[in-house]
Amino acid sequence: MDEKRLREIYGPAKEKAAAKILDKLDKHCINFIENSSFVIVGTLNEQNIDLSPKGDPHGFVKVINERFLEIPDRPGNNRIDGLLNILKNNFISLLFLIPSVNETLRVQGEAVISEDMNTRERHRLKTNVPKTVLQVKVTQAHLHCGKSMLRGGLWDPRKWPGTRPIPTLFEMIEDQTGIDCEIKDEKKILAQYKKELY
Repeated sequence: MDEKRLREIYGPAKEKAAAKILDKLDKHCINFIENSSFVIVGTLNEQNIDLSPKGDPHGFVKVINERFLEIPDRPGNNRIDGLLNILKNNFISLLFLIPSVNETLRVQGEAVISEDMNTRERHRLKTNVPKTVLQVKVTQAHLHCGKSMLRGGLWDPRKWPGTRPIPTLFEMIEDQTGIDCEIKDEKKILAQYKKELY
């Protein structure tokens, strides 16, 4: 398989799709980010591509200007895979979502990790001041259509499962690792999540 064969299969990119790539954030990208409460952060190292979900009240990713934005790092499991990747390769790819909105926003850029106190204070939420903040220089941005969301029924409650279709997280981890997880009940896990949000 090569590019020529792929184009024979799919044909040329649609005109709007080919023209929509921006080299900075315009007013629509900025508005999208300011209303987004969830972003998937993609980083890579020599062997792997890592994807990390980040969520907070909408506007938690701060747009500094049309070429720079900041993402706070909230409490997690301390694997810090993405941060470790950025130390070796500063490429970053972001997928922004807004609940109930089918379209998404894709942003690529170059990231650095900041522990500057003034920068961290900008992202204070309640009593939480992030330990680090990702500062991203935007190199590319574009909106993405909502067909995949419609196909998947992500925002359509009628297509959601009636009950949880998989075991709880700690049940699965215990099965995968053999490490005893004391809390396995879904309600107790949710309560623990809430205690550790900030």
